Amino acid sequence: MAAVLGKCARLSAAVSRNVSPFSGLLGVQGISARVSRLHTSPGKLTAKFQKGRHQKVLLGGVAAVAGVGVLVYFKKSRFWILHAASGELQGGDRKAGLPEYSLKDVEKHKGNGSRIWVTYKHGVYDITEFIDLHPGGEKIKLAAGGSLEPFWHLYAAHKKPEVYEILETYRIGNFKDAGKVALKDASDPYRFDPDRHPALKRNTEKPFNAESPPELLVDNFITPSSLFFVRNHLPVPEVDMKKYRLVIEVQGKKPISLSLQDLKKKYKKHTITATLQCAGNRRKEMSSQRPVKGLSWTFTAISNAEWSGVLLVDVLKAAGVSLDDPKNCHVQFEGLDKDESNNPYGASVPIEIAMNPFREVLLAYEMNGEDIPTDHGYPVRVICPGIAGARNVKWLSKIVVSPDESPSFWQQRDYKSFSPSIDWDTADFSKSPALQDFPITSAICVPSAGQKIDGEDGEITLKGYAWSGGGRGIMRVDISADGGKTWQVASLQKPGQRPYQEWSWTLWEVDVPIPEGFKGNMELICKAVDSSHNVQPDSVAGIWNLRGLMNNSWHRINVEVN
Repeated sequence: MAAVLGKCARLSAAVSRNVSPFSGLLGVQGISARVSRLHTSPGKLTAKFQKGRHQKVLLGGVAAVAGVGVLVYFKKSRFWILHAASGELQGGDRKAGLPEYSLKDVEKHKGNGSRIWVTYKHGVYDITEFIDLHPGGEKIKLAAGGSLEPFWHLYAAHKKPEVYEILETYRIGNFKDAGKVALKDASDPYRFDPDRHPALKRNTEKPFNAESPPELLVDNFITPSSLFFVRNHLPVPEVDMKKYRLVIEVQGKKPISLSLQDLKKKYKKHTITATLQCAGNRRKEMSSQRPVKGLSWTFTAISNAEWSGVLLVDVLKAAGVSLDDPKNCHVQFEGLDKDESNNPYGASVPIEIAMNPFREVLLAYEMNGEDIPTDHGYPVRVICPGIAGARNVKWLSKIVVSPDESPSFWQQRDYKSFSPSIDWDTADFSKSPALQDFPITSAICVPSAGQKIDGEDGEITLKGYAWSGGGRGIMRVDISADGGKTWQVASLQKPGQRPYQEWSWTLWEVDVPIPEGFKGNMELICKAVDSSHNVQPDSVAGIWNLRGLMNNSWHRINVEVN
């Protein structure tokens, strides 16, 4: 152990000098390194020892020293020696003589009073003791009661022999349901719904609606397709690609019918990166002011992706559509998803948006470089950048150029905003305009509300997103830790897009100091300012509306400083 401490001290000194410490780690290979945490500060070096198993990592925040098998995790002035591994172990193989567990058995162990179990291939693992040691924070809890595999697909660094060896030390049994697929009822209208990533925060199952997990959302500027929030109003339709046609209808002209291949061959491919956000994002906060109707979204019904397809303006021009024709006022979209009365989901945008090449409205057939996933509208989805998600119709089947807005319920009787003084008894949807461009908004994704913060760290790292509709970029994000009395400006990860074509969100990060000796509840606030100097309102009261839409008030969370 003295030898390990000596190597740790040299590693600590290297970190303090901001130089690479890896040269002194070669001798660690093969040593049962039980130093789980090392604190470094001027003139002080302390180590915390772990009496049980070695400290290990399952879900991220690690670096592997090439050729050595030592995992080291760095965070500010601390580092963890995680494991010194050897061999070429493959995790998750079936092992004779171990207990057999079903999916139901595993699902009973999600924490909150029970042990935390996870599966990987044919293995079942009890990782309860590891939770507090995990360098990636609470992300590991997203896999509780389920499989690690969907997460490890996102974090390829885990698929290494040293990580498999670590995982196997927590092995408690075999997973007897590995590879089994649940049968679906042929009469269920939701039978064509695809499988979803277990990390998605489910709001409703039928129709399926789920948010992205906040702790993973800000890990990537481009949201992985499997973690992109899902907003379905109706069952996912079955699409027969041999029969699929996109129909374009223009008054006084012969309808045009296009297959997916026609779209790809006849029109130039165009790619944009754009954020989509549900109009009800952050509805739960608004409902806490006064009850509203709608799904109880928190603050992550928003995601960012790269979309490829053809510009709508190119297709409309080829169909003979002109802005000079006074009858051409709106462009309606219909999806293949239908309600019990066979009415399709529909929406529309003004012709001035649809025909404006600067607005880059897209008929998208790719998402993040691949065919659009089923949940996000395969084979074709309308992408109206900067506009409420409800107008971005999925499973697109028809485009109609019309003097009128879409007659769809979701255009005429939903997704409209009212004064705080209007309630359901006095609301007149016919006199309220349909939502289009989004206002400025922002949110704190890390840390999570209620999270316990170690005051000895001296600061809290906050991460989040900011976004404004209509192509307006983010000029500034302000953070307060004292109720809005003082503010600190966050560092921005800008999308690098043209002014007034900034369709993507801006991710931000800031380290907020913890006052010396402070303990107890701390309120954290964020607000953003866009390129037109629009600023978020400080409270929900003045923007409350009966449908709980467009909540862009200051985002506030409380954490507990120990």
